Formats: sequence, C-alpha cells, structure tokens
Amino acid sequence: MQEMSKGNLEEKYIPRLLKFYRETVIPKIMEEFSYKNKFEVPRLLKIVVNMGVGQGINDSKLVEKAARDLAVITGQKAKITRAKKPISNFKLKQGVAIGCCVNLRRYRMYDFLDRLITVAMPRIRDFRGFSSRSFDGRGNYTFGMTEQTIFPEIDLDRVERTQGMNITICTSTKEDKTTYVLLKLLGFPFKK
Repeated sequence: MQEMSKGNLEEKYIPRLLKFYRETVIPKIMEEFSYKNKFEVPRLLKIVVNMGVGQGINDSKLVEKAARDLAVITGQKAKITRAKKPISNFKLKQGVAIGCCVNLRRYRMYDFLDRLITVAMPRIRDFRGFSSRSFDGRGNYTFGMTEQTIFPEIDLDRVERTQGMNITICTSTKEDKTTYVLLKLLGFPFKK
C-alpha cells in the first residue's frame, strides 16, 4: 500500500470555495485594485455564528438545543455564552446561559460559507439578496438569518422552536468597498 505524503493529503481536502478564491478571485481583485502582490489581496479571516436565546433565562435546555443545532450546522462544537452582568429589568442573573456561538476558521470557514451560499440561501422564502449596508466600516459584514431550518443538516422532526442567528464575516481589509468586491466575487448574493 502506498503512503500518502502530507502535501498530497492536504491538496486532496482543499474546500471548493478556497480553490475558487485562489484561482479566480485573487487575479480579478489584483487587476481591479492594481495590487502588485497576491498577499495584498483581502482574504477571509473568520466567520462568527451567534445564536442568542432569550428564553434561555427560564429554560436552560433551550440553550443546549440551540448549541446542538449550531454544532450540526457548522461542524464545530458551539461555546455556550453566559451573562456577564445582572440586569433586573430582564430578570437576568449573572452567569446564566443566554446563547451560543462558534468561531470558524480555515477549511471549516470555507466549507460553511460554500454551503451557506449554494445550499441554504436558495431555501429562504422570498429571498432577494442581502443588503449592502451591513458593513461595519472596518471590512466586516454582518447579517441575520431568521430560521435554522434552512440548513439541510437540521432534522425538521427534532426542531421544537425556530431559532435565528447572526453571522459575521471578518476579512483582512479595513475598507468596505474591497470587502464588498471580495464577497461578490465569492458568490455572496447582494440586493441589486
């Protein structure tokens, strides 16, 4: 039996979107912004997926179920977030579980973004694209999803309540224009 070297193994498992970024997106951005070096081209650093569970104050099992769903969607174990301060108006005590989040990097990030663009977004009802005004001025883009059921990994029979999520795409650039061009070339659907 032939042994595979580490280099061959890594080439075999490169995500499809990462290959597309390296072969197609980098040359287009270099031409458009007249970069001389490919390392000047903006790239994705991480994707943060966050689920806030407001009802988690009363029932801690809801947070655990949301964390389980988030782990199934992203392929990585979700971290349960807890309240830092007590807020009496919301009947919130310090240390109570109020949500969950996942930080995706490298191959998992590209796999998640590819599944999000090609599989999950077409399943959204009456979807016309995301707003191009959701940039934060530092090269990051944040948008929200209203249901976790748009992902095919979620078993609809086990879902007791629909749960929304916020997704933040962090890039290496500090300008919104270059982030917009990067996401547009990767296939991200913006409103026209």
